[in-house]
Amino acid sequence: MHFRLNLALNYLINCEQKILANVQLSNNGSNKRQLGFNYGKLDVYWCGHNYFGVSMSLENNRREYDYGQLTRDSLIDEPFSQFELWMNQAIEAQVQDPTAMSIASVDAQGQPSQRMVLLKHFDTGGFVFYTNLESRKAKEIQGNNKVSLHFPWLQLDRQVIVCGHAVPLPREEVLKYFLSRPVESQLGAWASKQSSLIDSRQTLEDEFNSLKEKYSKGQVPLPDFWGGYRIVPTEIEFWQGGEKRLHDRFRYQLNGTHWEIARLSP
Repeated sequence: MHFRLNLALNYLINCEQKILANVQLSNNGSNKRQLGFNYGKLDVYWCGHNYFGVSMSLENNRREYDYGQLTRDSLIDEPFSQFELWMNQAIEAQVQDPTAMSIASVDAQGQPSQRMVLLKHFDTGGFVFYTNLESRKAKEIQGNNKVSLHFPWLQLDRQVIVCGHAVPLPREEVLKYFLSRPVESQLGAWASKQSSLIDSRQTLEDEFNSLKEKYSKGQVPLPDFWGGYRIVPTEIEFWQGGEKRLHDRFRYQLNGTHWEIARLSP
């Protein structure tokens, strides 16, 4: 038991660069250690014969949201122009990766999953991203095309949440974008069987280098397993953090061809 606990402790110590120098055994008689971190306390403890537990106290990790306010009068009547305004402001404020968005999908058992992708285009028709069509997210979208997007512009105390359905992009649109990518990104699309098991990073690097040699004197073709989706929204929420946790939330909801705007309680 002590051997496995020590392995767990060593793993966590190696992974956390901000750990304090001292690690002390508690005096309560249990096999439990408390590790001090800059952002709270991480407790590592033995929970039985085959696993250990980890808990981190974060109750005091908070700040006030005082960047700004969002009012109904300040909103544009349709969400795409409002999104364009906020996207431009995020870019101007040099928010890191302003086009990064989390996309949530659901599998056949009802288990949701999410991952970060990059928004590549948006207009009144929806939000566009590209991906491997054999990836977990693509397979889940093929089974249930209802998805949600989340843009976390935390530097501005802002979030945008999009709910809608995914529509596959036509191949000519996918090809146009694929050919605009850097060659190494094109090769990366071929080299990675996204979401599949892999022995090591070296396997991935070897495949990449093999493809680089193969296409060194010609154009990299579009993989038949690579494509994209347009997320057609039915609901878009704009969230602005507020003081005293009194955040401003406004939801655009599609009703026929008209967008209705409502304030939501924080």
